[in-house]
Formats: sequence, C-alpha cells, structure tokens
Amino acid sequence: VQLVESGGGLVQAGGSLRLSCAASGRTFTSITTGWFRQAPGKEREFVAACSWSGRCTYYADSLKDRFTISRDSAKNTMYLQMNSLKREDTAVYYCAAATGRYSVNVYDKREIYEYWGKGTQVTVSS
Repeated sequence: VQLVESGGGLVQAGGSLRLSCAASGRTFTSITTGWFRQAPGKEREFVAACSWSGRCTYYADSLKDRFTISRDSAKNTMYLQMNSLKREDTAVYYCAAATGRYSVNVYDKREIYEYWGKGTQVTVSS
C-alpha cells in the first residue's frame, strides 16, 4: 500500500485545512486507516482513525471537537478536516494503514500500522 498525503500548508490560527491521503496498491476496503501527527521535538501522536469496517469515529479526545476524519472508498482517499486550528496543531501529519483486523482499543497505537505516508506539513501562525 502506498500512501500520499496532501493539503498541508500555512494557515492562520482559527482557520481550516483539509488533508487528503490517497492510497494505491490496495483499496481501503477492510483495512484500518488513521491520521497521526508529529510536532518538532515530540513523539508521533494519534489523531483519528477509521476502522476496517469503515466506521470513522475514533479520535484523540483533545481533537474530536475540531477534527473530522472521513474516507471515500470509491476514490480510495481518506480525509482529515481540521477546523479552528491552533498554533499547537503545527506538525507533520501522516496517514497510515493497518491490514489486520484490530480491535478499536489499539487504533491509537502506531505499532499496528504497517504502511505510512511521508507526511504533509501543517503550520498554524498566530
């Protein structure tokens, strides 16, 4: 599975961005996909995920009110809509895919994801 993120950029605090993750080599059917982010000097952290069954309802608690994950199986693309952006959202955002049928309690674990994109930079200015 090859994953390519796009849609990052520079945005003012309070603004919005929509990230895309295009997949090739395998469809999104029956795989878990997720978004992670990594800020400078920090570990990569979970943002949101869609289950292998297609439910896109799993979020980091601190982000669920501002971020929305979705997936278009026909286009083999996953999205992350980010609203009310804050400076602390500045990071490289990665999409990831896991081919195993994992339970929901591990969707936030980097270890289950075998495939990763190269990331897209999001910078939020004040």
